[in-house]
Amino acid sequence: MNDLQSNDVQSMTLTQTQVVLKLVALLFASLLLVVSVPRCAAQSQARTIEILADKDSRYKIDGKTSPTLTFKANEEIQFRITAKKAKTLNRNGSIHGFALIRKKDGAKFPDWDFELKPGTQEFVVKVPAEPGEYEIVCTVICSDGHEDMHIRVIVVA
Repeated sequence: MNDLQSNDVQSMTLTQTQVVLKLVALLFASLLLVVSVPRCAAQSQARTIEILADKDSRYKIDGKTSPTLTFKANEEIQFRITAKKAKTLNRNGSIHGFALIRKKDGAKFPDWDFELKPGTQEFVVKVPAEPGEYEIVCTVICSDGHEDMHIRVIVVA
């Protein structure tokens, strides 16, 4: 083999090595991107709110009997609600209800209308898009104090 052919072979080998190194670097960068995606997805999970629908016909959050919740419009929320029986009054085995209404006109949001059975249940809902004042109310007549079972909800832009 003459010197010219030897230089061509060396150039080709160097070029192939560079291509392989670039492919390895690209593969490594792709793997880093894929590995970081689940962390981003985990950060965007729905916020969880724990509520006690108590036997005294009150919704309680962290022990507060007159809670107020503030949400961003269109935010996804997960409610973890533990329902305890109030009196013997119930509907379809449900002991409390949980529904969202808009304060200004009483409009009810169908995706936010749940019948609570004894124990703990979880629901994921989307906050209304319209900022304003709302209220979560009990929709099952659970006792004489049923009308006092509500949570004030503020939706901000």
